Amino acid sequence: MNKLHEKNFPNESSEYRSAREKLLDAEIALRRQTEEVAKMRRTMPLGGKLKEDYVFSEAGGKKTTFSELFQNGKNTLVMYNMMFDPSWDLPCPMCNSIVDGLNGNARQLAQKINLIVVSKAPIEKLLAYAKDTDWKHVRIVSSFDNTYNKDYFGELDGKQVPMINVFMKKDNNIYHTWGSETAFAPTDPGQDERLADIIWPLWNVLDLTPDGRGKDWYPKILK
Repeated sequence: MNKLHEKNFPNESSEYRSAREKLLDAEIALRRQTEEVAKMRRTMPLGGKLKEDYVFSEAGGKKTTFSELFQNGKNTLVMYNMMFDPSWDLPCPMCNSIVDGLNGNARQLAQKINLIVVSKAPIEKLLAYAKDTDWKHVRIVSSFDNTYNKDYFGELDGKQVPMINVFMKKDNNIYHTWGSETAFAPTDPGQDERLADIIWPLWNVLDLTPDGRGKDWYPKILK
């Protein structure tokens, strides 16, 4: 096998370097496939028009329509459904971890796109939790009074689902362009659907480690 570069870490063995070269080949192939899949997303035809101009609740009793979630000059909207049933005291711990990551990157993402976290819990409960968790940057809206979650698969059979959906405004219309449909597709043995991993730093970092994700570890909400 031809070496792909000439760098070596201190005290590494030839056995390590040989295995690392094989892994590097695989990582390069994955990088190419990741870009190819991203290109396929970018070149998809537009999906269906938005079903309706849903009305969401925000802070201070404000009512905001779906179309008003688009800021001037930004024609793309990413919506993440956080699992927080109205009857729950706390959100799903894994959704909590995802929104932690989105909150940390929200200001950078806002330079290019619109980013919204939507949940079925009433807005008062959402905002109280966001304040307690120090989510200062991500914009959160409640779908308590509309059918957005149900219509765009953030809710199935009355149960909340951590769905990701992308929308685009074009020619004064709003279109759905992509959804995390691996949630509904068959899974490989020993894996869950990994529907949100694409935006979730936690698992991507753990995948770099010798122990990996583990078989039965999941993040907890920490106070």
